[in-house]
Amino acid sequence: MKLGAFSLSLSVKDINASKQFYEHLGFVVFGGSMDKNYLIMKNEHTLIGLFQGMFEGNILTFNPGWDENATNLEAFDDVRAIQRQLKNKGIAVNPEADENTSGPASIMVTDPDGNVLLIDQHR
Repeated sequence: MKLGAFSLSLSVKDINASKQFYEHLGFVVFGGSMDKNYLIMKNEHTLIGLFQGMFEGNILTFNPGWDENATNLEAFDDVRAIQRQLKNKGIAVNPEADENTSGPASIMVTDPDGNVLLIDQHR
């Protein structure tokens, strides 16, 4: 199963304070917008997303079809194929992607400890 680029999506209280903190750790802004209350930050191959007021808790995020530079990958597993594999293994998917569509879609699963995984395909 090819899940694509990995990042940790952090729910932050103050995006400015969080941005400054992660800059001190060597992260630089890679994407997003302060005006939209989210930033994607990068340090070498490590990606984190800072999201203010968008969701509760932190989320493990995977982007099928992208590498850590948001460059399109030639070969990748479509999120709907990943969804089928997970469901065949008895893993609950909520929300699910519409199997009758193609292109961008996302699904979420929760691990046994309550950690949320977002599999978010952008293409």
